[in-house]
Amino acid sequence: MTSRTVTLLDVARAAGVSKSTVSDALQGSGRVAEATRDRVRAVAEELGYRPNSAARRLRRASTGAVGLHLPATATRLDYYMNLAFGAVERAQEDGLDMVLLAPSGAAGGRIASRVDGLLVIDPEPGDSAVPGLLDAGVPVVTGERYLGPATGPSGAVVCDNAASLTALLDHVTERGARRPALLAPSGSSAWATALRATAGSWGRAHGVAVTLRTVPFAATPAEAEAATRDLLAADPAVDAVICAPDGSAPGVLRAAAALGRKVGAISARGASSTSEASEAIGASEARGASSASEARGGSSRSGGSDASGRNGEGGRSEEGGPGSPGGTGAATGPAGAGLLVASCVDGTATRGAEPPVTAVDLHPTAYGRACAELLCDILADRAAPDTVRRHSWSLETRASTGSPG
Repeated sequence: MTSRTVTLLDVARAAGVSKSTVSDALQGSGRVAEATRDRVRAVAEELGYRPNSAARRLRRASTGAVGLHLPATATRLDYYMNLAFGAVERAQEDGLDMVLLAPSGAAGGRIASRVDGLLVIDPEPGDSAVPGLLDAGVPVVTGERYLGPATGPSGAVVCDNAASLTALLDHVTERGARRPALLAPSGSSAWATALRATAGSWGRAHGVAVTLRTVPFAATPAEAEAATRDLLAADPAVDAVICAPDGSAPGVLRAAAALGRKVGAISARGASSTSEASEAIGASEARGASSASEARGGSSRSGGSDASGRNGEGGRSEEGGPGSPGGTGAATGPAGAGLLVASCVDGTATRGAEPPVTAVDLHPTAYGRACAELLCDILADRAAPDTVRRHSWSLETRASTGSPG
């Protein structure tokens, strides 16, 4: 049988239950034992059964609402609030109300009885609520792909996150950076995974080691400041810091100011100083120097750590250098060296910073509209349940990388 010919009756016969039991089991409604529900779903998947959305709406009354699930950290992030506004606005155009779901989620069957479909934004495999949402028996659209195991087809709206970070890394190197670093988000969401992987692949392609420091997915400015201080103390030659989490850029700027690093374009002299410092470090290591005084910028190093004490990926820590514990100066970088700062997410914090911060504008309001539009199209049979659409982004260059605002 093919997915076009399999019916509820076919599933009922194969599972040894009634047609109504199959319907209740697949929709998460009715009083069906959990073991029976699991058996029916397994049989349906094996046979390739896919519900007809028009027939499904005839069998059950429409609720006139769709659900929205955001990451638990979303309530304090500008990006997700703008996304939610866009989703609500687009759903209302199709006459649908938007129900914001609690971060902890709920049983799929209960959700299915309250909404016609679901939006699940930045689904994290470690989020215990997500599997139940994806298996709720109603159409689901995810904002970014879900990298965990899924029970059925879901629509998705995705950004090319690898391309956006590549654009940032290309930009800072074009502005003179020779030792870029990334405050990378933790977790296993598609966004976080893509950024960490891209930092490595870009570095290998360009022969440049991108220093990684892992910070929380929704790092606060204070957490970003602590991570940046640690980063610049560990490796004074770092001349560009790209921060991933939304709203964390002001923390990077505060750390730069406290350590005497000038944010903006790297002057020819500053870039040369950074390069010379790197060469001196390498020369010191080659000679087996035991003291930082034996070479400019030379020092003994041990594995770096991020603000939470975890070992940084690809990072180093420098002991006894200026600005580090036991150091003699306030600044960690070579004299006259600048520091470029950029962000993977644009927003109020980057636009209103001093100086304004270069950032990737993910157009969150439009993204929310795009997610809601795909869900509306699936509910109205204008799109297949497993449709994937692309969402565009743009690079906004500002004074933090020496570009006019």
